[in-house]
Amino acid sequence: MSIQANESPESSATGDLAGKHIVLGLSGGIACYKAAELCRALIKAGATVQVVMTEAAAQFITPVTMQALSGRPVYTSQWDQRETNNMAHINLSREADAILIAPCSADFMAKLLHGRADDLLSLMCLARPIDSVPLLLAPAMNREMYAHPATQRNLFQLQADGATVLGVGSGFQACGETGDGRMLEPDQLLDDVIAFFAPKPLAGQRVLITAGPTYEAIDPVRGITNLSSGKMGFAVARAAREAGAEVTLVAGPVSLPTPRGVTRVDVKSAQQMFDAVSARADAATVFIATAAVADWRPAAASVQKIKKDGSGEAPQLAFVENADILAAVAGSTRAQSGALFCVGFAAESHDLLAHAQAKRLKKGVPLLVGNIGPATFGQDDNALLLVDAAGSQELPRAAKLHLARQLVATVAARLPKTLKNHHEN
Repeated sequence: MSIQANESPESSATGDLAGKHIVLGLSGGIACYKAAELCRALIKAGATVQVVMTEAAAQFITPVTMQALSGRPVYTSQWDQRETNNMAHINLSREADAILIAPCSADFMAKLLHGRADDLLSLMCLARPIDSVPLLLAPAMNREMYAHPATQRNLFQLQADGATVLGVGSGFQACGETGDGRMLEPDQLLDDVIAFFAPKPLAGQRVLITAGPTYEAIDPVRGITNLSSGKMGFAVARAAREAGAEVTLVAGPVSLPTPRGVTRVDVKSAQQMFDAVSARADAATVFIATAAVADWRPAAASVQKIKKDGSGEAPQLAFVENADILAAVAGSTRAQSGALFCVGFAAESHDLLAHAQAKRLKKGVPLLVGNIGPATFGQDDNALLLVDAAGSQELPRAAKLHLARQLVATVAARLPKTLKNHHEN
């Protein structure tokens, strides 16, 4: 057996931040109400959380609330006498794996930019060891404040100074206006924090992924599809993004949210998926085909609904074979030269190993991932079989995200040296 799966995080969200200690800083803003849910989410993901609040933040949510949620006393003053050396700004920053300011107001960003330190939270950010305690910012403000040139200059310079800005959401704001500047939702921030701490073996790689079923129209209301939910492919897209890749996800008709930081292209039919992949394959360095693509489509879809005619006879449908997306990409000049690493998926109903081995050879890919379709379609867990030229390896049933992280680590370890060297230079 030649395939070695690297260790990955726990199979459930409860372990994604295990062992991490996060200082959660709150500056003034109505988005402080989201910090309560964020605090709980971080703890559920395995982190310990120390809350530090500015005086302005305490006007929007009480320290009592944050203490109850974090299970730790909340710090609000640089003169807090609970610290025996009266140096809370030193002690709290040295204990942290990261400082996350959420919400981070326009005023607080200006403080950080100029190195002002007139309260505990800004003092702590200034006193933190820059090389070992990263600073993550979740801006939250009115759309005009966010768009103001001064704010945009501050954001740019803070990133240049080493801070990680997690972006903003867009939508209805407390002031009644609509636009950019909302603090990201707690689940989005949690995904970003998890991704921040994840190893980056795919940094510099451009990963193209297909996911979900395809739908082949018979008439305007009927069609041929399959039971694929797309969950495995979406998990692979998230895992690849966590691993540092630039990810494009070509998705068939599914009802799943787009993973954070992933570019999504929605398609319906196999031909549309083929066209979308063909248009983007030349820019990719890794192609992972998880989609359950229909093998055939009706030769000609009726423009009107096909109705029963009372004869008891079913309509006669002629079928044509769809283009083979994986085989086409794997047979391209870039794939054959080692500039594009291809991974295929096989959803089978029986004899998984034999079918997976045969499909790997037929498609001409270095790595084929097999699973039993009826046992995984629509489920949140799966079991995978990795097949290459030298053997096979089973990945036991686990959450799909856990398996996706294992697969991404395996792919990263197997990339040709030319791809690794190119993106490390």
